[in-house]
Amino acid sequence: MRTALAALLFSFTSAAWAQLPDADGPEDNKPPTPAEAKAAKTPVPLCAQPLPPLRSPFAFAPGELLEFDLDAMGATAGRMTMKVQKKQDGSLPVQVKVQTNSFFSKVRRVDATAMSYLHPKTLRPSRYTEEAMENEQHRSVDVAFNSKERRVRVDYVQRGRKGHSNYSYDHEGMDVAGAIYMMRQLPMKEGMPICFDVYGVRRMWRMTGSVVKREHVSTPLGEFDAWHLSGTAVRLDKPSMSREVHVWITDDERRLPLAALGTIDLGAVRATLTSFSRPREKSRQAQGKESLKW
Repeated sequence: MRTALAALLFSFTSAAWAQLPDADGPEDNKPPTPAEAKAAKTPVPLCAQPLPPLRSPFAFAPGELLEFDLDAMGATAGRMTMKVQKKQDGSLPVQVKVQTNSFFSKVRRVDATAMSYLHPKTLRPSRYTEEAMENEQHRSVDVAFNSKERRVRVDYVQRGRKGHSNYSYDHEGMDVAGAIYMMRQLPMKEGMPICFDVYGVRRMWRMTGSVVKREHVSTPLGEFDAWHLSGTAVRLDKPSMSREVHVWITDDERRLPLAALGTIDLGAVRATLTSFSRPREKSRQAQGKESLKW
């Protein structure tokens, strides 16, 4: 079974914050088709340009808490929270928790926590960790980013076995959680290209997309003007594997991630913001009356 936490987070970063095949998934054990073999020989195109400088001041601060409803296969699957924590050893930690509800746990039971340690000025990660229980199986991942050498080292424990991998990236190397906060700080404008490499499910992916346009969005939290970002994540070592993702981020000083759409092995996945609390602001929760529309 592939890591569901990273998959859900990927639906947002490529996204998405979407279930991406794991190294031990059946997709990697099957012989490649002629089309896949041909695609594997063609490298993923490089990012045409680096990301633009981030906006300041940041739209978030320690203490911000975001809560999301997760939907899979057309049914509510669970909850996800994202919390910005106090600075620690020169990093800005972000904690993400995912837990499935009793209904979806009959299909896949997940209780997981991820931590992204971001640079407090650039929002680039130095480390990313995951601890998860999935259907009674414990998994852990510890990812170290070397920005000078543009290298990533992955240490993991799966089914009681330890392992590690080493990867490289192009202009930017992000993790699935930290990329969400980085995207909130982009200077949005219609047609702006977005390209970066992102770690997810023990692999590196190239996320290529753009800011589609500014849209009016109706959510369980109310009405918002939001930027619609659309992109595709392609696995660097297996270009035949890709996932399309859509994300909506408010066009205001808060830059809230309102919703994300992606896919998992079981079908479509959606994360919808239903509650948020921020320092020195009144918390806001969904009233349960509005439906998600754009």
